[in-house]
Amino acid sequence: MPRVLIADDDPVMRMLLTAVVDNDPALELVGAAEDAPQAVELARQHGPDVVLLDVEMPGGGGPHAAREIKRLSPTTRVLALSAHATGEQRDAMETAGADGYVVKGTPPAEVAKALRGH
Repeated sequence: MPRVLIADDDPVMRMLLTAVVDNDPALELVGAAEDAPQAVELARQHGPDVVLLDVEMPGGGGPHAAREIKRLSPTTRVLALSAHATGEQRDAMETAGADGYVVKGTPPAEVAKALRGH
């Protein structure tokens, strides 16, 4: 069962993503962060299998957090989360080591599928 960490500075988005994970019996939520430093710290504490990481967050943003999480645990899958499907943000996350990309507005079942690694 993949252990999931969610990181998004928008409290409503965190709540919705938490519900997606909680409603999927094949996923386990281990934490929810509101900024990049907290995402890195929670990843260090809980060792998630996958992190769903907002691209634009306080404290260095998604690229900074992705680099640090990958440095701490190279096997942790990092999925970037953004409102934009293409562009500089996506490129920055790929350069930082993100393993995939989820666009905000993706149906919940597809988000859960991405978190499960399918």
